[in-house]
This record gives sequence, structure tokens and C-alpha cells, in this order.
Amino acid sequence: MRKIPRHIAVIMDGNGRWAKENKLSRAEGHAKGAERIEGIIDACKDRGVKFITLYAFSEENWHRPDKEVTALMELLRIYIINKREGMLKKGVRFKTIGDLARLPKELVRDIKETEEFTLKGDAITMIVALSYGSRQEIVRAVQKLVDRGVREISQEMISSELDTKDIPDPDLLIRTSGEFRISNFLLWQLAYSEIYITETLWPDFDEVELDHAIESYSKRERRFGMTSEQVS
Repeated sequence: MRKIPRHIAVIMDGNGRWAKENKLSRAEGHAKGAERIEGIIDACKDRGVKFITLYAFSEENWHRPDKEVTALMELLRIYIINKREGMLKKGVRFKTIGDLARLPKELVRDIKETEEFTLKGDAITMIVALSYGSRQEIVRAVQKLVDRGVREISQEMISSELDTKDIPDPDLLIRTSGEFRISNFLLWQLAYSEIYITETLWPDFDEVELDHAIESYSKRERRFGMTSEQVS
């Protein structure tokens, strides 16, 4: 019987390269990548995945050209507004992680409204990482504990202060476009996650590619530091 990961995290890489290959602008590449999201969410839900975290905009992405950042912010806003009703009907709960204070106020407002609107979604939780950096997240978590006067900090304490405190750690990380990097994404949470790299660019990542990733995950033995005999 095929094992299904409870939580899949995805580094959606390759929109720019896809655009270049198809002689389109980078903005058009990002728009094509956004179109891919709904189908993958549906496919994950149908296969029994309960959480999916999408790396949409990193802390480092703020260094990109202003024109591209502005286009990405508007694309995110349009997606969040247009997909809100569909999320509700399909039982998708929408959440975000990251430093939302850096985002445009209108986008933050729409994010909060969509989170509230889909709060009761129980089929799958879609977590979007926006203005997110894992090192920064860990620093924020530790600073909260220090500010409270905590002198001895445990792993459990740090986990309880992360943006993902109510979300189980990913079982599987998928990175598209063939890059072998984690790129400051969920460094704490990915400690024991299985990793799947595909050469496919994100706009071309479909249900068949998703099944390849899940099949690869299903064949792996997750030992969490123990021996095969201990986990069998």
C-alpha cells in the first residue's frame, strides 16, 4: 500500500526559466506558476494529503527588481481574492507564514479576510510562505522566549514559537527546476523530511509529477535516527 505524506512542502522554482524558454516576461511566468497551484492543491487533497506549504515569496526575494516585486504582490492579491470562494467550497483552509508586516497593507488585509473566510476548511490546509525566511523565523522565536525571561531554551519551546507552531513538520519536501538547495525554507521543520528534486519547472509540474514524488516518498524508510530493526 502506498504511503501518503501528511504534509508536503514545495519550493515552487522555475517560473522565470519557464518564461524565458517560452519567450514570455517573468511576470507572465509567475502568472503561469500561480495557475498551477489550484490543480496541485486539488490533487493533494484527493490523495489524502492534509497539509501543503508553498514557498511563494522569500525574505530574499525583496531584493529582486521593484517591477517584479510589484507584479508578484498584485498576483498574490488577485489569487487570494479570486480563489477564496473555491477554497471554501472545497474545504481548503488558507494560512500564511512569514513576516507579513513587510507586505502591502491591502494584501495583508486580503490575507486576513481569506484566512477567516476559510477557517473551517477541513479537507486540506494550504500554507503560503510570504516574505518568509527560516533563519529570520528562528531568530524571532528565540527573541520571544528571551523577551519573556526564559533562561533555558528547549527544542519544544522554539517549536512552539515558530510561525508553524500549529502545523506538523513536513514529511516530504519537493523542489522543482532541479536545484539542490533548501533556500532558507523551513530549516527547523525539515530536519527529518524526505527530499524529492525534479528537473520539471513549476509551471509544468502536474499530477503525474506529484505522483512520482509521492511514489518516491512511499518507497523510503523513515528511521528518524534509529535502525531499520527499531522502526520495523
